[in-house]
Amino acid sequence: MASKPNKITKIETFRVPPRWLFVRVETELGIVGWGEGTLEGHTEAIEGAYKDLTERFVGWDADQIQDIWQHAYRTRFYRGGPVLMSALSGLDIALWDIKGKKHGVPVWQLLGGKVRDRVKVYVWVGGDKPADVLDGAAERRAQGFTAVKMNATEAVDWIDSPSLLQDTVSRVRDVKTLGLDVGIDFHGRLHKGMAKQLAKALEPLKPFFIEEPLLPTQAEEIADLARMVSTPIALGERLYSRHDFRPYLERRAIDIAQPDVAHCGGISELHRIASYTETYDVALAPHCPLGPIALAACMQVDIASPNFFIQEMSLQMHYNEGADLLTYLADPTVFTVKDGYVEALHGPGLGIQINEGLVREAAAKHANEKAWRNVVWKGEDGGLREW
Repeated sequence: MASKPNKITKIETFRVPPRWLFVRVETELGIVGWGEGTLEGHTEAIEGAYKDLTERFVGWDADQIQDIWQHAYRTRFYRGGPVLMSALSGLDIALWDIKGKKHGVPVWQLLGGKVRDRVKVYVWVGGDKPADVLDGAAERRAQGFTAVKMNATEAVDWIDSPSLLQDTVSRVRDVKTLGLDVGIDFHGRLHKGMAKQLAKALEPLKPFFIEEPLLPTQAEEIADLARMVSTPIALGERLYSRHDFRPYLERRAIDIAQPDVAHCGGISELHRIASYTETYDVALAPHCPLGPIALAACMQVDIASPNFFIQEMSLQMHYNEGADLLTYLADPTVFTVKDGYVEALHGPGLGIQINEGLVREAAAKHANEKAWRNVVWKGEDGGLREW
């Protein structure tokens, strides 16, 4: 016998510090699901997209996640891209949360069950302009982490002095003396002539991975770089669907896929990307410098994906001003780190409880403030540099 539809009655968004956009979806059965549609630096655009999603999907059966996803993605002539996919992501995550709560199981059970008991995690050291990373890395090790990530460089010109790269090599060498694995985020800041020099210079130090060695527009050039070094190449935060991953996979350009659950279409698409990348013997390491809802959503897929490698988390990250990863959780212990791992989430839905009162209070308090923006970097000549 078909179950009675569980219609969506309300979709709300909450802009909260430090730079996150939470989504609350309520159904006629009184079940509330939480999602995250954060798109750093483009908050107002996401809020506008949610006006459209609210008009379209209030009254729909919340159980029909795939049907809602397909309609949200396909029934407008223009599709994909960071704004539309981030908005869809938050809605999709909330719907999975609702379905898990309705059936009293974590989302990973609905994805086929777990293939691991805990999730390996890493965290950031340093900031946009990395310095003094050794003390930060020592603190992270004391917190229970076994792996960290840092930015490779500050602003660099298209071709710049090779001496600028020596500080990066020194920082990596220093942090590795602590026994930590180190991922290096090039952040798309370096262009080809500089990126290949730095990748070669770092190779003897055996970094955990190199992230976004070039801008995601450069699939061919990233493939060339991947053939130059043995260091694993990671990429994917600025790819918004499995279709966007295709050129990198077909060119054998990456070893680690880093889709962002808040940008790539939510749990539904992240799970599909995990399976797709496994076909190419590529590991999964979801990008997540975001809030607790996004992290919980990532972990649901991580727990159910055979090719999962490691999970980013934003605990005490340099962007987290005014709130941190654990701020909006009723029970922050669910993300406790021990020996480099976080235990699998076992609560229903996303496995976390959001402090709704605090979310509403923070959103109201900061409603009239300007949303977060990334900095704009310029060189000594006044020309624009990549951030």
